[in-house]
Amino acid sequence: MTINNIDLNSFVSESVMDIKFSGVILVKDEKEVIFENAYSYSNRSEEILNTVNTRFGIASGCKLFTAIAISQLVDKGILNYHTLLKDCLDIKFPYFDESISIHHLLTHSSGIPDYFDEDVMDNYEDLWKYRPMYQVKDLKGFLPMFQNKKMMFIPGERFHYNNAGFIILGLIIEQHTGIGFTEYIEKHIFQVCNMNDSGYFSLDHLPKNTALGYIENEQEGTWRTNIYSVPIKGGADGGAFITSPDMMKLWEGLFSYHLLSEKCTKLLLTPHIREKDDEFYGYGIWIRKRKNKIFKFHVMGYDPGVSFHSAFYPDSGIKIVIPSNKDYGPYKITKVIEDKLLFYK
Repeated sequence: MTINNIDLNSFVSESVMDIKFSGVILVKDEKEVIFENAYSYSNRSEEILNTVNTRFGIASGCKLFTAIAISQLVDKGILNYHTLLKDCLDIKFPYFDESISIHHLLTHSSGIPDYFDEDVMDNYEDLWKYRPMYQVKDLKGFLPMFQNKKMMFIPGERFHYNNAGFIILGLIIEQHTGIGFTEYIEKHIFQVCNMNDSGYFSLDHLPKNTALGYIENEQEGTWRTNIYSVPIKGGADGGAFITSPDMMKLWEGLFSYHLLSEKCTKLLLTPHIREKDDEFYGYGIWIRKRKNKIFKFHVMGYDPGVSFHSAFYPDSGIKIVIPSNKDYGPYKITKVIEDKLLFYK
């Protein structure tokens, strides 16, 4: 399809072939789908092709769901963003600073120890060498990995990406709603947005039309699935499965205030902390500025066998969703769409 006399398919196809992309590319403006296509296999052994409606894992891309859920509790007056951790969760963290707030957890500025610190560890798979990943079936299963460790820095001192902070946010949601985290998200976010094909699925019981994640060994020319490389079921820090059309519904539900009040939506989308340069973080969402103006709101996720980018560009109303069942691909496709076609002109 062409946009402003630019052939979107030709630019995208070149990158798809170059990186052997496996997944879906969906682009939509305020009124209609501009581009949609699926590539490669959801199941290589059975040679089942990906479709636009295939379910994909999105890793940390669903931290936004956790932030929305917390904000719903703020909307109801159950919590506020400056509620202290010690006042809203009946779990003891003996070495944590008592000034840690929900705001700190949402903005990766709490200073708590992470169970997977990306500045220290390179490979998420290494977590499961001595710890059975199939036993981590709920949020409390992560606690032994960080609960009794010491703080990294004083709360609010700086941004430091932190998965454990979102595990704690999920536990707060469970305590104050009385239901499991994944059940809450599915009922109060997915159902509200009519995201009927999305959910938190167990890797040993995936529903039909779900892509398996693939890890490549390029030197040997081999591959394997990621079933032994990630927790068996996703939670508050990542691991949901979505379809690309469902993720579009999430963006639409968020920006039309169907999920949150206008006040909480604006707070969620506020650049609260700078990561570096023009990259900021709101509540569960990345925010890129250009010339002191917000260029895009975006989420991304990476796990072994999983990569994901999705963004909303406020000036144009354009939304993109790019999930993949390989370690890489969506970032480069996103850059092509931005650099060559739509947004840098």
